[in-house]
Amino acid sequence: MGVGGGISCIKYLMFAFNFLFWLAGTGVLAVGLWLRFDKQTVGLFQADNAPSTFLIGVYVLIVAGALMMVVGFLGCCGALRESQCMLGLFFIFLLIIFAAEVAAGIWGLSNKNKIVEEVKKFYVDTYSTYQTSKQPALKETLKVIQFGLQCCGPTGTVFDGATDTCPTKEGLAVLITTSCPAAIDDLFNSKMHIIGGVGIGIGVLMIFGMIFSMLLCCAVRRTRDVV
Repeated sequence: MGVGGGISCIKYLMFAFNFLFWLAGTGVLAVGLWLRFDKQTVGLFQADNAPSTFLIGVYVLIVAGALMMVVGFLGCCGALRESQCMLGLFFIFLLIIFAAEVAAGIWGLSNKNKIVEEVKKFYVDTYSTYQTSKQPALKETLKVIQFGLQCCGPTGTVFDGATDTCPTKEGLAVLITTSCPAAIDDLFNSKMHIIGGVGIGIGVLMIFGMIFSMLLCCAVRRTRDVV
């Protein structure tokens, strides 16, 4: 015997929520993969001394997105099958993910400046080492970063040296190219807003999901107790 009335409505709302949650997980996974493979940031993953804080954050996003997709699928099945076990597991997983998201958000905000400074230090160190060693691997790393960000050197002028790794400029544009530390600041500021907006939206969805799952689970239990 299935649930009826208003609880039946919650059942289908639960299914709709979990479909949206699955889509949200897809969005988080997409953001993580975007940061991992975007031409502006991919160079950070190709060097031996890459900034660990940034790399860990990106991989956490990828894992979290994949987990959200699995949990969303579990919630959809639990709602359609009216399974208390699946709904209970869904609630527990959702609560864990919500707590992890809040913790990750607090960590990310409190360490934002540290992450940016690590990336800038990585760039400056790589640039300085290449000027003295001329290692081909360092040259390719610099080219990926500088062409991706359309920047050149620590100060953005031809006087930095190592201009063979910079995007080609003509005329006076050579003298006013954006410095890479400034470009890194702009990059992280713009992408942090996107990540923050996605995180807030997903947090709201998770709260509603936990409420719906408990209401439906209790309704299923009462129905089966009557039978």
